[in-house]
Amino acid sequence: MEISLYFDPVELDRLNFVKDPEVNRIGDVVEFAQQEDSESDFKGFDIAIIGISEDRNACNNTGCSLAPAEIRKYLYRLFKGEYDLRIVDLGDIRRGNEIKDTYFALKTTLEQLIGSGVVPVVLGGSQDLTYAMYLAYESLGRIINMVSIDSKFDLAKTDDNFDSQSYLSKIILHKPNHLFNFANIGYQTYFVDQSAVKLMNNLYFDVHRLGTIRQHLEDSEPIIRNADLLTFDISAVRYGDAPGNGNASPNGFYGEEICQLMRYAGLSDKLSSAGFFEMNPKFDRHGQTAHLVAQMIWYFLDGIGSRKGDFPMENEDFLKYIVDLTGHKENIVFFKSKSTDRWWMQVPVSEDKQSRYRRHVMVPCSYSDYKTACKDEIPDRWWKACQKLM
Repeated sequence: MEISLYFDPVELDRLNFVKDPEVNRIGDVVEFAQQEDSESDFKGFDIAIIGISEDRNACNNTGCSLAPAEIRKYLYRLFKGEYDLRIVDLGDIRRGNEIKDTYFALKTTLEQLIGSGVVPVVLGGSQDLTYAMYLAYESLGRIINMVSIDSKFDLAKTDDNFDSQSYLSKIILHKPNHLFNFANIGYQTYFVDQSAVKLMNNLYFDVHRLGTIRQHLEDSEPIIRNADLLTFDISAVRYGDAPGNGNASPNGFYGEEICQLMRYAGLSDKLSSAGFFEMNPKFDRHGQTAHLVAQMIWYFLDGIGSRKGDFPMENEDFLKYIVDLTGHKENIVFFKSKSTDRWWMQVPVSEDKQSRYRRHVMVPCSYSDYKTACKDEIPDRWWKACQKLM
């Protein structure tokens, strides 16, 4: 099926934007898909931008369906970085008669793009669209890791409720399950039931409080580097920097911090899709939030343009360190990239699971994890990965 059938092309006149080949803004180098384009026309691109005007499952944030056009207004006026990425804007997925129709269109589109090596950048809309993004990986038969930058976990006590603040439950309970690991970055404790924190720990998922991450922002890099799918809720950013959200809070990440996280995401060779959700123009002030999301995407693209392709199983340009732990049968093997100084640790897995979990036996980590192992202690990341591979 031609995915162009799902889309309405971008109307540059409505964005008050005129392309100028003599200027090097992002909007000047992006190619805008047309209705007559075929699926094969999209396969040569590195990035595909997709808007989704969908908010029927939004919680206290009706109006976020208007976000894609507002984000584009600011994004396409930003000058591009020093990269030669081929970027296409496919336009906006049409709102389905039922919300499941919108999910199907997004799932099918991402399945084809990711399968062709194109990185989709999804402009929501409400965050329940993450579920459709996840289904695309299921269709491709991939076991994935997902990172959510959010002030909440978006869990519900039953599978009956499904909206932008309970989509994660739908993913966790989905059968067959293709979610190997989930990580939350930036949750705020007063928004999260402690039973939910215990559930995350029991599932060996990774959850990181806002205050902890902000003290050492660089510690989030290995967490993000481990993800295939990134989902972002603008409510993770403080109201003073991002007022355009019905669930905005006084506390959260600062604008410059969230942009740094987005660059980490772009730099990750493993990350193959990203979604930006819950920005609501109805609550925005002078386009401040739309402008911030545009800048976040700018940093994400800049990171992709700086990727080094340094994954230990696909590149031999690494230093190998073996740490022998007292009282443990297994050594911990670390790899350090010579080109980027980034670290990974190898997790032992039985031969019958090697093919299924091939990309999960190399766990991104930091130098501090190596130092922990050298002190004869097991790094928490290594232990959690082992529990899931047993």
